[in-house]
Amino acid sequence: MLSKKFKDKNIILASGSPRRQELFKELGLKFSIKVKSIEENYSSDLKEEEITNYLAELKAKAFENELNENDIVITSDTIVWHQQKPLEKPKNRREAIAMLETISGTSHKVITSICIKTSTTQKVFFDTTVVHFKNLSDEEIEFYIENNNPYDKAGGYGIQEWIGFIGVTKLEGSYFNVMGLPVHKLYEELLKM
Repeated sequence: MLSKKFKDKNIILASGSPRRQELFKELGLKFSIKVKSIEENYSSDLKEEEITNYLAELKAKAFENELNENDIVITSDTIVWHQQKPLEKPKNRREAIAMLETISGTSHKVITSICIKTSTTQKVFFDTTVVHFKNLSDEEIEFYIENNNPYDKAGGYGIQEWIGFIGVTKLEGSYFNVMGLPVHKLYEELLKM
């Protein structure tokens, strides 16, 4: 469907996330990957989707003066929002353990924003999913950290990994949004273009 519509477009996915790349591939679009290194700093006044919207736009801004007429760049950002603050990617084992302990037995929001930018337009949108976790034992947390890579994931976990299989008891919203790309919303926005 989308492949016909965008056959003359140069779609650039500006994400190093293997999960986003995999989900993007499933849309059936031809695309290239180009990641720009940016400082992901934002004001502490920002809350929830204000953070992810800002960061998705900031990532798109890095392409500002280099887009041709047929270029479409897609950037995104995901955070876990828990107890009125963002949980980003853990920097070390201690932070990963602390994050998993804090989301254990509670629910949190996963918010992903996407920015679609061309040489003349820009559209930002987001999706929110509420994820409920069972009480995780210390052994479960340890096992997950030993056998997976929590350090490249907001909130220190991947829903598609072992901890998601055994720990997530309920989802309100899109599973793929928790993986880092609300594919259904991206599809709808691309259809509108």
